Amino acid sequence: MESEIKKLLIKNGQALFGSELIENVIQFQPTRKDVEGDFTLVVFPFVKLLKCSPEEAGEKIGSFLISHISEIDSYEVIKGFLNIKLTDSYWLNELKKAASKKDFGFFELESKPMVMVEYSSPNTNKPLHLGHLRNIFLGYSVSEILKAAGHSVVKTQIINDRGIHICKSMLAWLKYSPLNEVGERENPANTGLKGDKLVGKYYVEFDKHLKIETEAILNLWNKLEFEGFDVTVVTEIQRLQAARVGKDEKAQETIIDKIKEIARNQTDLMREAKNMLVRWEARDPEVYLLWQTMNGWVYEGFEQTYSKMEVDFDKYYYESDTYLLGKEVVTQGLNDGVFYQKEDGSVWIDLTDEGLDEKLLLRSDGTAVYITQDIGTAIERFRDYPELQGMVYTVGNEQDYHFKVLFLILQKMGYKWAQNCFHLSYGMVDLPSGKMKSREGTVVDADDLMDEVIQSATEMTKERGHLEGMSLEDKDKLYSTIGLGGLKYYLLKVDPKKRMLFNPAESIELNGHTGPFIQYAHARIKSLLAKSSEDFTNWAEPKLGQSEKQIIKTLCLFPEIIQSAASEYSPAILANYLYELVKEYNHFYQSVSILTEEHSDTRKLRLTISSSVAQVASNGMRLLGIHVPERM
Repeated sequence: MESEIKKLLIKNGQALFGSELIENVIQFQPTRKDVEGDFTLVVFPFVKLLKCSPEEAGEKIGSFLISHISEIDSYEVIKGFLNIKLTDSYWLNELKKAASKKDFGFFELESKPMVMVEYSSPNTNKPLHLGHLRNIFLGYSVSEILKAAGHSVVKTQIINDRGIHICKSMLAWLKYSPLNEVGERENPANTGLKGDKLVGKYYVEFDKHLKIETEAILNLWNKLEFEGFDVTVVTEIQRLQAARVGKDEKAQETIIDKIKEIARNQTDLMREAKNMLVRWEARDPEVYLLWQTMNGWVYEGFEQTYSKMEVDFDKYYYESDTYLLGKEVVTQGLNDGVFYQKEDGSVWIDLTDEGLDEKLLLRSDGTAVYITQDIGTAIERFRDYPELQGMVYTVGNEQDYHFKVLFLILQKMGYKWAQNCFHLSYGMVDLPSGKMKSREGTVVDADDLMDEVIQSATEMTKERGHLEGMSLEDKDKLYSTIGLGGLKYYLLKVDPKKRMLFNPAESIELNGHTGPFIQYAHARIKSLLAKSSEDFTNWAEPKLGQSEKQIIKTLCLFPEIIQSAASEYSPAILANYLYELVKEYNHFYQSVSILTEEHSDTRKLRLTISSSVAQVASNGMRLLGIHVPERM
């Protein structure tokens, strides 16, 4: 209706206001709860055009609208606001439209441009953890919402399968993995451990040994023993140590961190890891075979986790492939004068004129950095999908600067599509115990967490009962549906931009702002509908009560919510809408009779409302990657 009013006012702008209207002048907002009306037109923008008071302007517009739109029942002007009330017939017809379509709210399939959404994009040196869960559920849901909004969508990820962090796990496995009785080192087959967890174990092991070597060097430097270290390193350490004098605690901590970083790079272990990276990029057969073997273990582990998460991808990219293209285009950019080379042979771009800084693109030894492969990946994706109109990177907000630099570099290289690249920046997930650190082994493993919430859902559901007649297989499926649904909803209901504290116990509660609360409402409606044997699809126009009207109004927002969630890349908009819808339905359910209602048309109306709420709840939760059970 709002769009119809906009069109009418724009069409009659000259006659009504004496000038043409532009669309953004026409502003709507929800009607205040203490006044009557279904929505409100803000009158203030028209006062200057009509050269009268806000009340007079509102009356003129209201009188015009009610004489041209039969669905408007009445209006009321309060100061600069025109509150518009629609007829019961309008809302009943809207309900019929919603009830007649199983995909109500969804836009025509692939009627909008193609968008690629990147999510997960893990490193092959560790298993997926809690932070990945928010990333993956967010990216998957955004993909599904964009599809519902009419976009063609390609779901993708970039596997970060190369780099110094990968070499750390490889080197640690070679150095510290014990041999069994037949001379084999640890592997998934002889330990029964998932491949990603086994490799992650050695990433942690590397850090333990690195700390020991680093502490040994720091102890020498603290005693001013510098024998055997390069003169430039010694000079820098002495400068930093001198700079600590007279500094406050925070400044001293910053200097100490710099000294520790230099010490880490002076360890034999770090030198070995860097050498392994150089050998890998040179395709050294021994290193390359080890890399393929250990990555293979990780991929098998990842696929098991993705299967449990119930997420999928249309296209995989691998950093080990795309970094080569990145190096090629960086070399070309150097020849074209977009980049420059320092005396040590490293390649950089100067972004200081744009308020950023200088960015390294290739190290002096010719090896690539993260942004090198990101450049190559972006270019390859647009080559693979020429019809691609936009790309969404689902990556934590600690990488905000990285993506500013990436998009700017691509624009400077002449890629116009770079303007349509978007960083879906989301806040980190904290634990009550503090921030997670993969290399220290303090992460919450994704598999373990999913198992935990499913087990909690199992115990909760068994305590409640009501599962008589269900097979063991169906019960197990229900426990998984409730547990994973609670976990996903908990991580998606928060605005992506906000940092959040995760509490798994809260996620599966049946009461409150949770996924199981919505799942239970759906199951209760399905149970209600199963008890009715009548055809409730056809009914005359009964009198519309306030609670019925309110739930219909909320239902009719669904298409708008999908579009808003898509344009904002925010599943939280949809998640919170579904919660409000179910809350509204619970109020409706408790305030009126449904199956026992004597008036046939009223009973059918209420059953239609119930059925439509269940359908929207099911469709909406599906866009969040969540199943809704028929029974709980």
